[in-house]
Amino acid sequence: MKSNVGGIDKILRIVVGAGLIGATVAGVLPVWGYIGIVPLATGLMGWCPLYPLLGLSTCPLKK
Repeated sequence: MKSNVGGIDKILRIVVGAGLIGATVAGVLPVWGYIGIVPLATGLMGWCPLYPLLGLSTCPLKK
């Protein structure tokens, strides 16, 4: 798996994912908030399975 999630995208995924999970654990959101596992995992791995299907990559080009 080649990395396809770059800097700002990675940080936003981790923050949003952790926020959704945290809000669910705190009781602010219902159980659907655990969907935050998806952006959190893709941010930590640096790879999004949807990006290749759409032909996207937010990683800077390596020279």
